[in-house]
Amino acid sequence: MPIEMQQDLTALLEKHFGFRTFRPLQEEIVQTVLRKEHCLVVMPTGSGKSLCFQVPALCQSGLTLVISPLIALMKDQVDGLRANGVQAAFLNSSQSMSEQEAVKAEIRSGSVPLLYIAPERLAAAGFREFLAEANVSLLAIDEAHCISEWGHEFRPDYRNLRGLRSAFPSIPCIALTATATPKVQADIREQLMLPEARLFLSSFNRPNLLYHVYPKNQSFERLLLILRSPQRLPAIVYCFSRRDTEMLAEDLKAEGLTALPYHAGLDAQTRRETQEKFMRDQVSVITATIAFGMGIDKPDVRTVVHMDLPKNIEGYYQETGRAGRDGLPSDCVLFFSYGDKFKQDYFIDQMENPDLQSVARGQLEKMLDYGQLRTCRRNFLLSYFGERPAEKTCNGCDRCLQRGETFDATEITQKILSAVLRTGERFGAAHICDVLLGKNKERIRSFHHDQLSVFGSVQEFDDRQLREIIAELLDNDFLLKASGQYPTLSLTEKGRKAIIERQKVELRKPEVTPHVAERGVEQNELPYDAALFEELRVLRRQIAEQQGVAAFVIFGDRSLREMATFFPQRPEAFAQIYGVSDRKLEQFGQRFLAIIQSFAAVHNLQERAMSASPPYAAPRQRKSKILRQDSTYQETRTLIECKRSLTDIARERNLKEGTIIQHIEELIMAGMPLDIDYLRPEAAIFDPIAAMFRSCSGEALAPVFQALEGKYTYDTVRLTRIFLLRDRDITQI
Repeated sequence: MPIEMQQDLTALLEKHFGFRTFRPLQEEIVQTVLRKEHCLVVMPTGSGKSLCFQVPALCQSGLTLVISPLIALMKDQVDGLRANGVQAAFLNSSQSMSEQEAVKAEIRSGSVPLLYIAPERLAAAGFREFLAEANVSLLAIDEAHCISEWGHEFRPDYRNLRGLRSAFPSIPCIALTATATPKVQADIREQLMLPEARLFLSSFNRPNLLYHVYPKNQSFERLLLILRSPQRLPAIVYCFSRRDTEMLAEDLKAEGLTALPYHAGLDAQTRRETQEKFMRDQVSVITATIAFGMGIDKPDVRTVVHMDLPKNIEGYYQETGRAGRDGLPSDCVLFFSYGDKFKQDYFIDQMENPDLQSVARGQLEKMLDYGQLRTCRRNFLLSYFGERPAEKTCNGCDRCLQRGETFDATEITQKILSAVLRTGERFGAAHICDVLLGKNKERIRSFHHDQLSVFGSVQEFDDRQLREIIAELLDNDFLLKASGQYPTLSLTEKGRKAIIERQKVELRKPEVTPHVAERGVEQNELPYDAALFEELRVLRRQIAEQQGVAAFVIFGDRSLREMATFFPQRPEAFAQIYGVSDRKLEQFGQRFLAIIQSFAAVHNLQERAMSASPPYAAPRQRKSKILRQDSTYQETRTLIECKRSLTDIARERNLKEGTIIQHIEELIMAGMPLDIDYLRPEAAIFDPIAAMFRSCSGEALAPVFQALEGKYTYDTVRLTRIFLLRDRDITQI
């Protein structure tokens, strides 16, 4: 790419959007579009897909036609573009005929480079003729997975796009989606007639999201623990039914939270008002069915909760992806019960197409696997979408963060294994629990299981705790669960040996009272002044209400956090804040500067230079196990103090070099004084890797490793990151 063009694009990006650098893949996609080539872009929510067609629209003549699925999404995106001084418009059913004609007149005049429409608009009488007059130069199809029957949100109206492609075969097309398995990607290509489209496949990893799964019992109490933490608001709470959303909203309001329900059964005006209150920060919690969300472009949602089991991984991933779109730490919570499977089974049974029914059953089984995982949840999601996880643990899900207290489970293990054997290894966990707890059920009596010696033998655990212990036995290979519609339990060879020899078994102790995990992903958070941040939020909300737009259209949370960290008190310093475009500096700069200046004067605070290393929070302290003298980390530390090479340490300890590097990272992050400068890669290797970390604007390993295209090993990239983190030389987001 010519240096001049690169500089022009970067200048345009900063002028209109307030961003100083492109995110990974964005610039390459923009260049591909400007070369009039077709693109298929698969990037997770929050990765900046919209810029991939918005920037080209500002670089070329003609109209960029954006197909977007929901009216609310169009309005928010158009409001955001206009706030940044970019001319954009939409056409949809919320407008009067005179308003629509006025928009068409602007398009014909060539003064508006971006037009958003819904796919249904393509079937409207006369619309194709209007497009023929509009000098269309680019087709941008958002949420492209909706065109595929193999996707999780198939929309028949998206099939109108095939006709649009036929009508404009020479116009370049960019199709974008956050969720598409390889099968769905192939279907998108076929339906949109894009066999030669260049594929841009970003990592599905959202490192700022923390995934938790909790048992469903006492879920309301646990939900309150989550939502009473200010750092976990705003929140979206998904429920299975419309009635559930309304009842939960009432219960939350009774507990002092601002909450409103949202579902398709409400009239259009109520839905619109509810959505606007949420977007403008007037309501902190929305309890909703899955009817809510696809059109929500709110970047500062801090928590997404699923009270019930989603029907597939694609939907779950997309819904959780509505959290933390601004890149700041956010939580994704699922309350899991295997019994929820039967709710989904009912709807699957109603499907008439046997092929689609089979696909739906397979997708549901994967969702059940996720809920019952005993290993890394993030890696499970990445593997589902065909991405090879970079590390075995992510330090960003409950499975990787929990260590948990253990207990002597020998006796309860004997009872569970005996119950499975004595019932013929023909029943699932629910029946085994009922037998052990002595439930008076017809099914138990019909099989004479009430006559077994194990019947009613468990008094010290309840049903939920028993299920947790059974899950532990499955995870530790004492039990095996059959796949398919009837997940019966049977003993493995290890289980048979344990019951015969009465082996001692130690398992993770099931929880007694509801709890919620502390947020573990804190490395990207600025130590902003909370009081100033709240004052800035109030001003943001006031301006948003005056202008009739969503609060984030004025500034996102990340921008406010930077203001409350660096205390800019001059226009030129304010312009350096993330997301401050020329237009926003002109429109809002003085009002925000006045708040910051007043606050700084009262508290005797000085402006901090953005060019200096930002005063990020101190490195997260690791578990105490790192500090124990007998730990594996201390053994590695001793060898490093002797200035041994990585190869020597790995050989002596019979470990991989990557494991030694992980030990070093843990020790450094725990604040251990450790001289590792002799291990620093030579400049010819270190410098390009360091430059890529800065370019990717964060400390995540996978995007940097992928961007370097395998030129350096993963271990080398990770070792380089250790020095950057130690020296505060990564611009975190």
